[in-house]
Amino acid sequence: MRLLLVEDDDHVAAALSAVLARHGFQVVHARSGEEALHALLPADKEPFGVVLLDLGLPDQDGYEVCGKIRKRSAIPVIMVTARSDVRSRIHGLNLGADDYVVKPYDTGELLARIHAVARRRTAAEDTGPTPLAALRVGPVRIELPTRRVSVDGQEVQLTRKEFDLLALLAQRPGVVFRREQIISEVWRTSWEGTGRTLEVHVASLRSKLRLPALIETVRGVGYRLVPPPA
Repeated sequence: MRLLLVEDDDHVAAALSAVLARHGFQVVHARSGEEALHALLPADKEPFGVVLLDLGLPDQDGYEVCGKIRKRSAIPVIMVTARSDVRSRIHGLNLGADDYVVKPYDTGELLARIHAVARRRTAAEDTGPTPLAALRVGPVRIELPTRRVSVDGQEVQLTRKEFDLLALLAQRPGVVFRREQIISEVWRTSWEGTGRTLEVHVASLRSKLRLPALIETVRGVGYRLVPPPA
């Protein structure tokens, strides 16, 4: 798999590239946001499978780069940063990032996340659109074939994983989905480290839909969708 590494520190990039190469990745290194965007331009080469995007770039903020990537491509983006607060993670996911890794990270964790987002993209492409038309929970309408979500008729922009999470919970309103089940069905992995990513996606959904009570946390178990009163 070709992987685009966007990292301005040459020492960090060299060490990480060596590790990735040993695990079968063909790494292309970009030192700035502009270099990264140029590398993603259509070419005769094999397309990239994943982008590892550092947020501290010399020419432009990594968040801005992520937004530009998402406007032109559906390629999975994993943000790599020292910013560990939930607000920063939510902001990154809102811009279309597929995952968020905080420095310092374990190399095994990073590799697991790379493989996870790559598998999810492949599975989504292979599955194709579902024949079901739409799901509705109160004011929320979820159009499955087009992957559009609206609240009271106003469309809400969601990332791929946010949509998948919402669609899963909406299939059985009121039923508690265990964290392990959600991670397995949405992230297609049983890796325990995905739990924090699930929490961030739930927080982001509550914020975007502006219905914080719609997704209820069942402490120690998981989450469920609670239809608002008629």
